[in-house]
Amino acid sequence: MTMSLFLTIFLTLYTGLHYYLYGKIVGALAPGAPGKALLGVIFIFMIIAPVLVRLAERHELDLLARLLAYTGYIWMGVAFLCFSLSFLVDLYRLLLWGLSPWLDLSALRPSRRTAFFLPGLLSILIGFYGFYAALQIKTETHTLVTEKLPAGVDRLRIAFISDLHLGVIVGEDRVKRVLRVLEEAKPDLLISLGDLVDGQLNHVEGSMALLAKYQPPLGKYAVPGNHEYFVGLPYALALTQEAGFTLLRGEAVTVGGLVNLAGADDPTAQRFGLALPGEEKTLLAGLPRDRFTLLLKHQPLVEEDSLGLFDLQVSGHTHRGQIFPFYLLTRLVFPYPTGFARLSKGSSLYTSRGTGTWGPPIRFLAPPEVTVLDLVRP
Repeated sequence: MTMSLFLTIFLTLYTGLHYYLYGKIVGALAPGAPGKALLGVIFIFMIIAPVLVRLAERHELDLLARLLAYTGYIWMGVAFLCFSLSFLVDLYRLLLWGLSPWLDLSALRPSRRTAFFLPGLLSILIGFYGFYAALQIKTETHTLVTEKLPAGVDRLRIAFISDLHLGVIVGEDRVKRVLRVLEEAKPDLLISLGDLVDGQLNHVEGSMALLAKYQPPLGKYAVPGNHEYFVGLPYALALTQEAGFTLLRGEAVTVGGLVNLAGADDPTAQRFGLALPGEEKTLLAGLPRDRFTLLLKHQPLVEEDSLGLFDLQVSGHTHRGQIFPFYLLTRLVFPYPTGFARLSKGSSLYTSRGTGTWGPPIRFLAPPEVTVLDLVRP
């Protein structure tokens, strides 16, 4: 899917959402012609706000981009919540209508005003909570027992961040929160699973400098995500390297003789004509089998030919939907949208909820995480 096609689909769906909410507001408040016109202007502005953010970024209008981003993206999150809750209320009203030939349930049927204001108020309250929840980064610690650690090494601790989306909204404050979690966890190795950067601002150097100062004993590695391609791959990779990460783009290494890391490129590379030659199976087959093999892929997509050649694939991308009930849609696209999944031939998959936010700075029922994996000897 090209970026223009994605934008077309997004704007079409987003316009439909606003059309639905427009009908709800008009039905509840019955405004006159001036009120309808004003509401229409506001909705059109909110629909195109994400595009205006990108235009402001390209022209390095930082303050304008930030104001547009917070306004447009917070609205996006609350509007999605309002749409979802209003749709549930409409289903409830439809159910009562369907039962009306047999039962008199008119007393249970909410008015059009109630059917709008109740979801609207709940959406605003959830939005406030989600804004707070997006800042509360949780440590998800998991332990795997393996015989593939060398003698004398009883534990290897690896931390993963994913989907930080540094840019117009997520900045230095979020990085400091991540670093506090990492300093408490004290991992031996840090890995970024892609989408480290977002947008086109040239003012994320402060965030990268903070990340660069953090140096775990075995270093830092990263794989690109789809947003690295949207931003511009050379620019994104340069920023990632400034932050002190070693890129694994279709490459594999054995770190310190302790663990194998194989970094697969993101499928988005094919859409931009930047795909690297070689197969994932070939990449994995060349690694020593007596060491634990981590396959690093931004998207939780599993290739059948690779099963049995890696012990654990670690991915991100899904954000666990970020704002429920969007999670239900991610399940339609990705069979393993979050958490651990046992695959075949001794391989497993872990999908992170992600560390930052994309679009709305809101998370609901999908808290951000830094994943900590402890490999221990039996």
